[in-house]
Amino acid sequence: MNIEEVLDRKENREKGLKIEVPNKKKKSGWKKLMVVVILLLVIFGPIVFVGSIAMNLTYDTSKLTSEYNPKVSSRIYDTNGDKIANVFEGRHRFYAPFDEIPPQMVEALLAIEDTSFFEHGGINYDAIMRAIIKDIKAMAMVEGASTLTQQLVKNTLLTREKKISRKIKELILSYKIEAELTKVEILERYFNEIYLGHNYYGVKTAADGYFHKELKDLTLKEMAILVGLPKAPSYYAPTKNYDISLGRANRVVERLYALKWIDKEQHDKALAEKPVVYDETLTQNKAPYIVDEVIRRLKGEFPDFKTGGYKVYTTIDLKMQKAAREAMTYGYEQAQKRLVAENERAIEKKIKNYVPYADQNLTKFNGAMISVDPKLGEIRAMIGGVDYKKSSFNRATQAYRQPGSAFKPFLYQVALDFGLSPATKLVDIARTYDFESDQGKDSNETRRWKPKNYENNFKGLISLREALVHSRNLATINLVTDIGINTIKSKLTKQYGIKDLPGDLSLSLGSVTLTPERFAQYFTSFANGGQLTDLRLINYVEQGGDTVWEHPEQVVKRVTEERQAFLMTTILRDIVSRGTGYRARAWGIELAGKTGTTNDSIDTWFVGYSPSIETVVWFGNDDNSPLWNREQGGWTAAPSFSYYYKQLIKIYPQMPRKFEKPDDVIEVTVEGKKKEYFTDISKPPKAEVKAEADEELLF
Repeated sequence: MNIEEVLDRKENREKGLKIEVPNKKKKSGWKKLMVVVILLLVIFGPIVFVGSIAMNLTYDTSKLTSEYNPKVSSRIYDTNGDKIANVFEGRHRFYAPFDEIPPQMVEALLAIEDTSFFEHGGINYDAIMRAIIKDIKAMAMVEGASTLTQQLVKNTLLTREKKISRKIKELILSYKIEAELTKVEILERYFNEIYLGHNYYGVKTAADGYFHKELKDLTLKEMAILVGLPKAPSYYAPTKNYDISLGRANRVVERLYALKWIDKEQHDKALAEKPVVYDETLTQNKAPYIVDEVIRRLKGEFPDFKTGGYKVYTTIDLKMQKAAREAMTYGYEQAQKRLVAENERAIEKKIKNYVPYADQNLTKFNGAMISVDPKLGEIRAMIGGVDYKKSSFNRATQAYRQPGSAFKPFLYQVALDFGLSPATKLVDIARTYDFESDQGKDSNETRRWKPKNYENNFKGLISLREALVHSRNLATINLVTDIGINTIKSKLTKQYGIKDLPGDLSLSLGSVTLTPERFAQYFTSFANGGQLTDLRLINYVEQGGDTVWEHPEQVVKRVTEERQAFLMTTILRDIVSRGTGYRARAWGIELAGKTGTTNDSIDTWFVGYSPSIETVVWFGNDDNSPLWNREQGGWTAAPSFSYYYKQLIKIYPQMPRKFEKPDDVIEVTVEGKKKEYFTDISKPPKAEVKAEADEELLF
């Protein structure tokens, strides 16, 4: 109240005028009350507000503490320890215990993200104040103040919603985590939970993905790249913005140097380095058919296989797997070229009823290959189809097909074990067989079967060796007839374990159904010197450094004497060198094997072996329809076999090249240059000897 007001009031009072004077005491009290209320609201309002929010929030930290069990990717390795693929479900993560994380990586992270990590209790108030001041000056959010603990909480326990309640919860949870975990435990979880771009979770995952390295092998610059990623993983990812990523890493290095945590030499070396970065699929899958087969075989034993962090050590050799894949592609392309040539020939010669190339459904045409070490029973390569992207069905393990003439060696081996020799004469003439058809049981209908050779001729008498070398159907049928179909069937079932054999002469032409894998197992009896070996794909499985599964002891069964099996090897070797399998030859290595073609060229095979590796190749249409004109095992499958072994001797030039003859096998030179082989079981045939008048007597 000013002086003028005071004088006016005094004058009015002297005049006796009635004037309403305010209740000063009452007015002053309300003002004080209002001030107090405002002050209380300003000071305690946020506290009450925050408290009311905090009271209604839940604070379960068990996901990071007592129940911490992150999903971890599994890995599949080949026999040499090279990784075949990563297998995971959802997030791709490899877990690294704190002891596995390089100390310099810990320093780099703290330098760029949270230098006072070991001093604060989850919240860095000094950093918050600095951030607020900088944000006010810039009138924008230019700096954050989250500690590593807050970042961990935000990324594992909270949602992405931007609400004040979430921030409050983050602060409270950070305090709780700091109370329940040690600093080392917090760091370990951070290093394994943080997202680092490219769908990599955790530094171990990112080191493997970006650099193909274990953590212990990382350079300082590579560590700097990784710890620089959490701020903006997609933006700083080296696969997307390499130069920007290097710039961020350089700031990490500069910060380390400023803190005197590295010296000048380390600083300069790191700034100059430009690491090689790989941009690959998350699975890094080098052999998808192998990976699918491993998962199929282990899913019963390990339901959590994709999330349990297992390491599977297989028998596969990735170098051989690559060669097999190329060999399959080569055979497939060669078959297509023949189809084009056949199409041109048909058009030129105006062949009737020919299906033009353009109308051929090549999507059905496919193949499979499996290659094994017959002595160990270990699968070295497996190709389930020509193109996994077009079809993931594994024909090597799941397609049941008829082997045709490729089955004949088993019949001839039985004959050798009964005492016949490679020189024994067989009858190669036509016969007609009468049999009752399925429809004939009620109608008494009798049908006739008149088999023939592929060449539509017959030789009369032919040696056992030549009959198999040239795959003579009539000689084989007559051989089986002479020995007895039941006798041969019993031998093959009891000794080799071959099941579901037909009880008629169609067995002579290979009318049994087998997968390429099972066929390869039976064929080890020839490639392994008369011993049948069970095949395996997986050696053992580890989890957390412990072996949790390993393949049972290998089962090896002797089905014939080594000397008898060698007789078969010499015949199969001739098939490759001069018989139906000549397209399977590879210069510089002895190979033995057999072609196979079923009726109407539905299935085409080549199955054979070197002195150390056995391989089965199949081509055909997935729907069991015939292939185009006169495709056969020697044309379709044998070239892939040849290509494969040509690659093998380049990859492993030290691999055995020649078959070794057992000491108890007799080698005889006949007709001046040909060699024949006999044993005390398969003896030389008796020959009539005519004495000449002028022949010397030898005593």
